[in-house]
Formats: sequence, structure tokens, C-alpha cells
Amino acid sequence: MTQDGISIRQASEADARRFNDALARLSSDLGDPHGTQPEDLLRHGFGTLPIFSGLLAETEDSAVVGALLSSPMFSTVSGAAGLYVSDLWVCETMRGRGLGRRLLAAAIEMAPADWNVRFLKLAVYDVTPRARAFYDRLGFAATTGETVMRLDHIHFDRLTDET
Repeated sequence: MTQDGISIRQASEADARRFNDALARLSSDLGDPHGTQPEDLLRHGFGTLPIFSGLLAETEDSAVVGALLSSPMFSTVSGAAGLYVSDLWVCETMRGRGLGRRLLAAAIEMAPADWNVRFLKLAVYDVTPRARAFYDRLGFAATTGETVMRLDHIHFDRLTDET
């Protein structure tokens, strides 16, 4: 899938280091720590039961200029399959050219056909107004009545130790 000299393709095992580097750039752009290593991507994305799918956007000379990591999900409210986009990164020089939109569309197109993906879900940081404006333009809407919550490792361990 090539347009304007940029191709988007499914990441493979051989891309683990380059894919991780792109995700690390996203973490850096957001001021987040980056706890993932290429080995984590290999184990969780390219093992027997992959729990995510990755996309890479590359220039003709194979420079990575975008990346997307998504996981499948199912909504009983919608009665449909969807993708949770946990990471979407476009390098600064490529922003504003439609690459983010192309990566999101490619994630849907490259999902297994029998999933019949009908929606995307993601979280956007409050400190990234440009990203929020991008998602707003695409038609994403904040979900009212929902709060994103996370069980950190200390409480996670406590939960699993007590069962």
C-alpha cells in the first residue's frame, strides 16, 4: 500500500527492533517512559497467540516515519469486533500529510476479514491537543460515562496473589 512514496505494511518479526524504536519515539514525544524491548514485541506480537498487530510506514529508502500498534477487542454494546489503538506515531516531518489517517485505515483493512471490524477505540492524552484535534476531525468522540482505569503492577500482583 504505497502513496506519495510512503508504504504501509504489517510489521514482522524481523522488524521488532525498528518497530520498538518507532514506539520509543512516541514515548519520548509524550514524555512517557518506554518499558518495552524488542523481545517483548517478539513474544507478544509474533508468538503462537499474538495479542497485538503492528504496522510500519516507511519511505522509499526504508526509513520508518510512522507506526501503529493495535489489539483486537469485542463490544457487547455494539455486538461487533473493534481494534484498540494503543500506539499511533507519525514523525514530526510527516505530520499533517494524512499519514495518521492512512495508518488507522490500514489497521482496519489488515485485520482478519472474518472479524468484520466495525469500530476503533483509543485514548488521547490531555497534553496533546494536536492529536486530539486530529482525532476530532476524523470523527472520534469522547465516550461519556466512561473512565479509563488501570490496575498497576503492585495491585495487579496483590490481586493475583490473593486468588
